[in-house]
Amino acid sequence: MQLLHVFLLFLMTFLGGAITLRFKTIEQHINAILAFSGAFLLSITFMHLLPETFEESGHHAGIYVLVGFFLQLLLQRFTHGVEHGHIHKHDQDQHAHSHAVHFNSIFIGLAVHAFMEGLPLGFQYKTAATEPSLFLAVTAHKLPEVILLATLASTIKSTKSTILIILLFSILTPLGAITASYLGDSQASVNSLVAVVVPMVAGVFIHIATTIFFESGTKHHMLTATKIWAMAAGVGASMLTLLFE
Repeated sequence: MQLLHVFLLFLMTFLGGAITLRFKTIEQHINAILAFSGAFLLSITFMHLLPETFEESGHHAGIYVLVGFFLQLLLQRFTHGVEHGHIHKHDQDQHAHSHAVHFNSIFIGLAVHAFMEGLPLGFQYKTAATEPSLFLAVTAHKLPEVILLATLASTIKSTKSTILIILLFSILTPLGAITASYLGDSQASVNSLVAVVVPMVAGVFIHIATTIFFESGTKHHMLTATKIWAMAAGVGASMLTLLFE
């Protein structure tokens, strides 16, 4: 794990949230951002993460991928799909308490999701291209996540509270990476978790990316020209990571 990657991940996530508070119009482009990040995330999963994990675990990796897929389905019970583009804003101050409870549930689910995303960044991989490619994929995914989180938080929280929420959320994924790296260095047995955690996270990524394609941002689940171009750009950008090999 490179500490520079971890720092840049934190910085990009925090800046994404801060810019959202400063320029509210960024939410208007969230559909294209989601489509790009979903395509990039899915491509990195298929080109780097899955080959690495199937080489490590063989056919058993498929079981863990499936577990990760359905684990993300369970997490959606708490996040309400914010991580793949669903957002429910409240314009009235009435029912503020229930809205706060609703937001707390979303944030807890996103916190678990964010920490899990960081774990693979702290592991060692056989292929040199996997770690930097994974870093880029996670970063691309954090941007629409934090934009939506900041947008939602700003409707029911003060600006100061929203900034603190963005800061905490920005720390969670790097914290997951640092935790995995530290435990891997101090306890050799932890390295065996790579064969389980990495395919599970791949399953989570597959669920998120495919849900973005089929559900987010368009009526009747239609593919707009903007969404198609954004997805094509995401796939194209992912191909550049092959230069890391």
